[in-house]
Order: sequence, then structure tokens, then C-alpha cells
Amino acid sequence: MIIACPACTTRYVVPDSAVGPEGRTVRCAKCRHSWFQDPPEAASVAALAAEPTPPPAAPQPAPPSPPRPEPEPEHEPPRFVRSAPEPEPERAPPLSQEPVAPPPLAETSYIPPEPTGASQFEAAPPFRRRRNTLKLWTWAAAIFAALAIGTIAAASYWGLPDWVPVSRPTFAMAQADLQLDFPADQQERRQLPNGTEFFGASGTITNIGGEARAVPPVLIVLRDARDRIVYSWEVRPPKRSLAPGESVTVNEAVTDVPRSARFAEIGWKPD
Repeated sequence: MIIACPACTTRYVVPDSAVGPEGRTVRCAKCRHSWFQDPPEAASVAALAAEPTPPPAAPQPAPPSPPRPEPEPEHEPPRFVRSAPEPEPERAPPLSQEPVAPPPLAETSYIPPEPTGASQFEAAPPFRRRRNTLKLWTWAAAIFAALAIGTIAAASYWGLPDWVPVSRPTFAMAQADLQLDFPADQQERRQLPNGTEFFGASGTITNIGGEARAVPPVLIVLRDARDRIVYSWEVRPPKRSLAPGESVTVNEAVTDVPRSARFAEIGWKPD
């Protein structure tokens, strides 16, 4: 349909659906004037009513009646009277054949009206940028790989913390060329007269290799009947280094050990 601004008479071509069956308030893009636009049917009726109607054609005069011939005397021969010519009817002026210029098209800078609700012609915000899922997953994998490498490096350098639920060996691996000998008959467990629990152990450390070796600390562990560790302590050998073939005797005793301790295990202390 074609709508025209009442203020500046600028005409626009808009779809019928933009106005709706009940009409709406619109605004001119040129002079910014707002008015209520009737629906297409009402606008068509108003446009037809606004067009000027052509003036009615002038009534054609009725042709005059022919005059009656006068009677002539009987002695005279009859004469024929010629009637007056009828006037030609007036013709209506011809309609203008000039072509009517089509209405101008809607301007590209047309600004939709400002209704209270949402409109399909209302300016929409810019579209949101679509997220690149593959890129996000790539970043997540890179961060996870960096954290995993850092954790492995830290565990290799400092070891696992104590709160990590991982089974650890009670004793360290056997030392090269060092032989640890603590026979069971040299281990003593008894109760002192004052009621204190006593435990003593005696053994030797021998270097059976051909080179001098450093002697690490010794660990003594006491276990109960269910093979649980109830007490442990570290023993420093009298000598920190042994020459080839040399041996050293270790005698160690402690008191106040748990009553539930049943047997002892002796080995190298882990790092």
C-alpha cells in the first residue's frame, strides 16, 4: 500500500502487513512527523473519498417539437413547410490522456514507527559472535597437558605428598655391596620392672664390595598381630662410610613401645 505524510506529503510504499488490520502509528523519515495510519481497507476508502468527482455532464436540451402546419385555403394547393433543424447535443469535454506518474518508492532511510510493542521493522541489535567449539576444546586440551606435565615434574622432583592415597614401600631398595644382618635371636622384647615395654636389636652392616660405600640410615618397624605398623624409628650407624670388607655393629634399644607390637622388621630407610 502507499502512505503519505500529512505534514510534508512525502509518499512511501510499505507492505500491508506492516500496518496491520487495525492500523498503527507511523513516523515520516523526512520530517519526523508521526500520525495514525488506517488499515489498507480504510485507507483505500478514504483515498477514494478524497479524490474529486468529475462534474456531471450538462443535460441535453430536448428537441423542439415541430410546428404544426397552418391550414391553407382549399383553393390553394397544399404547401409543404420545412421544419427547423434540430440542434446538435453538446459533447462532454474529452478526458485527459496524459499518463499519471507512479508514486515514488520508499526511501532507504525509512525509519519504522515507534509502537509500544515489538515490530518486525524495528532495528535489531547486532548478531552475537558464534563461539568456535573446536578452538575452545583445543585451549582446554593445551591447559590440561600443561598441568599434567607440571604435576609429573613436581612429583618426580619432590615426590608425592603424604596425603596422596598411594601405597609406599616401607623400606628402601637394597644398597649395592652393603649387607644388613639383624638376626631374630638378637632381637629382644621384654617388660621392665616398672612396667615399661622394652625392645632391643643388635646386628651388623658389612661392605662386601671392592669400593668404599656410604652407609644410609636403618629403619626399625614394629608390627602388631594384624601386620599393621604400630611403631618405627630411625637408627644412625656409628660409621657413615665403610671400606671394602669392613663391617660395623649396630646396637639399638627403645622403651615405651606399644603393647600390641609382636615382631620387628629392619631395613634401609627410604628417602
